[in-house]
Amino acid sequence: MDTLDRYRQIIEQVLSDYAAVPYANGDFKSEIIFDQKRDRYLLINVGWNNGRRVHGCIIHLDIIEGQIWIQRDGTESGIALDLEEAGVPKEDIVLGFREPSLRPYTGYGVA
Repeated sequence: MDTLDRYRQIIEQVLSDYAAVPYANGDFKSEIIFDQKRDRYLLINVGWNNGRRVHGCIIHLDIIEGQIWIQRDGTESGIALDLEEAGVPKEDIVLGFREPSLRPYTGYGVA
């Protein structure tokens, strides 16, 4: 299996694991979106909580030129750690939500 296919599988598994965790409050669910053609992956919450609409992106990942870009990370511990534990090298993880000038100091890839 080549690296791109392996990264796709890792991302799908990690996002599926997050989506399987039930929320204690509110009437909403997590939805996962896998676009392997464009290598875009999302975890969003949709529903209602205390009479207010819930619709928001929790995680947004892209695979760009062989690296996994974290565009949005709304997790408590950080999805980069989950990707590392699944076998993705730190240099292949880019914290896209960080300013480009700060990325060299994050310990992750810089693109």
